[in-house]
Amino acid sequence: MTRLARVEDAALLTGQGRFLDDLDPLPGTLVAAVVRSPHAHARIRSINLDKARRMPGVAAVIGPEEVLATLKPFPLSVKTPHPYYPTATDKTRFVGEPVAVVVASDRYLAEDAAELVEIEYEPLPVVVRTDQALLPDAPLLHEESDSNVATDREFTFGGVEAAFAEAAHVVSRSYSFPRYSSTPMECYVVVADWREGPDGPEITAHANFHGPFSMAPVVAGALGIPTSSLRLVVPADIGGSFGIKSGVYPYIALMALASKHAGRPVRWTEDRLEHLLASSAGSDRMMTFEAAVDDDAVISALRVDLVDNVGAYMRPPEPSTLYRCFGNITGAYKIDAVGIRARAVVTNKAPTGLNRGFGGQQLYFGLERLIDDIARERGLDPAEVRRRNLVSADAFPYATPSGGIYDSGDYQRALELALDNVGYQRLRKEQAVARENGEWIGIGLATVVDPSATNIGYVGLATPVQDRTAKRGKSGSTEHVRVTVDPQGIVSVLLGTVPQGQGHATVARDIVAEHLGLPSDQVRPRVEMDTATTPWTISSGSYSSRFSPLLTSALLEATDRIADSIKVAASVLLEVEPERLELADGTVRVVDDHERSVAFRHAAGLIHWDPGSLPDGFSARLYEEAAYTPPQSKAASRTDQINSSLCYGFVADVVVVRIDRETLTVRIEDLSTVHDAGTILNKTLLEGQVHGAITQALGGALYEEMTYSDAGQPTAGTFMDYLCPTSAESVFPLTSDHLETPSPLTRLGAKGCGEGSSMSLPVAIANAVADALRDEGVTVDSLPLHGNVLHELLTTSKGN
Repeated sequence: MTRLARVEDAALLTGQGRFLDDLDPLPGTLVAAVVRSPHAHARIRSINLDKARRMPGVAAVIGPEEVLATLKPFPLSVKTPHPYYPTATDKTRFVGEPVAVVVASDRYLAEDAAELVEIEYEPLPVVVRTDQALLPDAPLLHEESDSNVATDREFTFGGVEAAFAEAAHVVSRSYSFPRYSSTPMECYVVVADWREGPDGPEITAHANFHGPFSMAPVVAGALGIPTSSLRLVVPADIGGSFGIKSGVYPYIALMALASKHAGRPVRWTEDRLEHLLASSAGSDRMMTFEAAVDDDAVISALRVDLVDNVGAYMRPPEPSTLYRCFGNITGAYKIDAVGIRARAVVTNKAPTGLNRGFGGQQLYFGLERLIDDIARERGLDPAEVRRRNLVSADAFPYATPSGGIYDSGDYQRALELALDNVGYQRLRKEQAVARENGEWIGIGLATVVDPSATNIGYVGLATPVQDRTAKRGKSGSTEHVRVTVDPQGIVSVLLGTVPQGQGHATVARDIVAEHLGLPSDQVRPRVEMDTATTPWTISSGSYSSRFSPLLTSALLEATDRIADSIKVAASVLLEVEPERLELADGTVRVVDDHERSVAFRHAAGLIHWDPGSLPDGFSARLYEEAAYTPPQSKAASRTDQINSSLCYGFVADVVVVRIDRETLTVRIEDLSTVHDAGTILNKTLLEGQVHGAITQALGGALYEEMTYSDAGQPTAGTFMDYLCPTSAESVFPLTSDHLETPSPLTRLGAKGCGEGSSMSLPVAIANAVADALRDEGVTVDSLPLHGNVLHELLTTSKGN
């Protein structure tokens, strides 16, 4: 069928988007300003709010005393004694941590009054580096603990020790991955209203929150109310997220408390300085990878030691970054044994959370750098080492030692396609000539498994088996949808996925229209999330590439039921059995006699207007909800294995870089990328996701890093210092290609695709830079790789 333009575009292109900062959902709303700590680590000796409270136009000022009187610590994923509130209570643990909130009639008055809040701090020793936080004498962030280690777990799957003992070679390398984030167009926005009801507080919060809705009970727990007493409303447009909007939830609780004290709804809009300072970021990670390798560079076992720096608090959903890719910890390679140590440490940085590719960027930076280092040690081409270790096409479904079940794929074919599209053999010959001329040209590869439809059961891995409550595990990848038909035959589709530009409404419209045999303009998709009216579960939300595999499966289930009802109604009009009918061209017609048909709208109208004519026992409804819950998404086993995602796609990248010897600028000269996302639902949208992920990956590879001084002061607090790629840096030769190995686990065979390049390209670029500088004695073991970093690497390698 003909695909129409994206239904989302017209409003956005004409300035009619529904962003929360443009909306006024609650009348009489006041405005809040947040008072933040200037210290990375300091005890709060005293706080005086009186001057601010006396300022004209100020409705309320709250601080640690009010927070402790009403709120409880947020429920954590583990039992670590690190109480986390939406403000500091005893001491501040990162620059920008909220300490007080001022509520006034407008933002200007609130900001002026915030300057009158008097706080006496006692500065304390600071620790920001992960390795230093692990030392026994490191400054302790949380006195309730005996160290800064928030969680520490070890896992062994298969004969790891035997494999290493028998290995012809052991390749061991240490790497680090930087802290970087997303930079959405719209920063955090919350509008909260606290009202006392007959059964206790009833709280409504409008927020540009993308989910996951596992945060709803976390917020409710802090507020001390049932989840049903917390209503979260998300607008159709949230101004981008890529994971970071999940971190708005502490401010939902904080603004609800501010509303209680002000007696009116309260709005808070984060500015860019606050966002870069104190919102959230992906975890920075220290890691060591060891491989047991034979003479042919075939890997028999892997040891992985991961240490995530989660900032001042291990706030939910952490330590999820360590475990989201647990099932695919061995990547695209057939490795039969793996040992894992997973730790998270707290430091005097802002807390971490979701970021595009969540956990995958960190994992694959270590794993794919290791593959290149193995190739170099064994004197082999990096492509050849990958060929020898990739999971073969006839092995699917393939079980990883840690519990992942890769549903489908052809990794070898995808790699060869990526190599052929860029002319790999020709490039290697050209590179050899260029090297002789003193040019720095590098070719980097990455082959990664792209997990989608996360199974939230992975969070259980942070808790040892003996400490898990029997029959109280967590699991699942459920997604909901609602489909209705009105008396004129117009089909409405309610999506609660809270998209951020992916085109969910467009794809849903096309799928339903095609399935019901209707023109696209007869299907009206609606994107909204209101926990009081929209179907949802804990795992709902727009994260981990869930839409294509999960929501479309639920969508087809609901649409099937609608189709069955329409056929029954049409069978009454046509006096023929429903089994003999099909839906096509806006009609319901007899399969072997297309002349006998009725309009879809007439069949729908019969159910609405004349239900008495329907067969006895038939439910006269054109309103269907469906929840797709794949049975493959189970809780972690007693042996700590888990299938941490439902579907596993694949990405193969080949990137060519040139480094200017004078300026040390890294320029991408060519990029070949191949994605296997199962069945392609909309090629244009898929390409958009690939291009977007590539651009975000460029940031993490070459520009972006949230840096801190040793005193804990952020040194990249504005876009002058925190550099994001622009359209100028994002234009280079690109060949984007696709395979389709449909997933047998989803209704349409679709997998996710929006995060793949954000996982694969940073390390592919690192591999290319390492290849370009291989004769200079440079070791590339971290990102980003901008000119300053390269200058330091080259200087160090020369001993200067």
